[in-house]
Amino acid sequence: MQDTLEPLIEKALRGQPRLLEFYLREQSRLPGPRANLSLAYDLAHLLALRLRTDPQAVEKLLTYLLSTEREDIQSNTPAEFTVLCGLIALGVCAAAWPDWRRWALAVLEEQALSPCWRIREGVVLAYQQLLPVAGAETLAQLTRLASEGGLLQQRAAVAALAEPTLLMERELLTAALSIQRQVLERLRRLAPAERRQAAFRALRQTLGYSLSVVTAAAPDEGFALMRACAAWNDKDIAWILRENLKKKRLARFGAQMALLERLLKS
Repeated sequence: MQDTLEPLIEKALRGQPRLLEFYLREQSRLPGPRANLSLAYDLAHLLALRLRTDPQAVEKLLTYLLSTEREDIQSNTPAEFTVLCGLIALGVCAAAWPDWRRWALAVLEEQALSPCWRIREGVVLAYQQLLPVAGAETLAQLTRLASEGGLLQQRAAVAALAEPTLLMERELLTAALSIQRQVLERLRRLAPAERRQAAFRALRQTLGYSLSVVTAAAPDEGFALMRACAAWNDKDIAWILRENLKKKRLARFGAQMALLERLLKS
């Protein structure tokens, strides 16, 4: 794949991005259940290698790939994949090139609001590239989105930290627990009309797995949070808790799970 991709990148960096864009679309595997993420990461890492020699050309190409103005982007389409590739590449490049981190964080905050779910997933994957190398500034933004952002931005904050390899770092684990709590408390206060929005359903679905990821990494704190949430007697939060209890990653915590199940039934 790289034998084809590298010459297309060279042409794109010299001002001919359309051939690369056509190739990305043809190889996107969309429409379909799984996008070609291996291609997206190959592109990202090849562009990161070109940063030292031609950062301006890489920036121009990323701006092109990230543009949603050329056409009306729809979910599960090759056009959506092009933007997904741009987001992952932006995360990888900004992780390697500190001068781009402010730009990257601004783009990610905006694109977290996209109606296209794979673009939103690209935002999450880009954040996960930044967290290991730019933890302080990335966590500051994710914490702000959790406490002040819209429903889809809250979803990005929750999902970005729902990654087991990241949670091996205590600072990120502590932040993940705090962000889960903040978002759940905000969800609890939502009016019924707000809960009928598609954005709410996306957030609820993400919380339906993310809480178990964090709890598996910090069982005492995670189950304490879930027990506190169970006491709120909120039907949507109860759904979130039950979904997390289905996850195999929590199966080894039998006593903790049984206690939570009893609380949900009471």
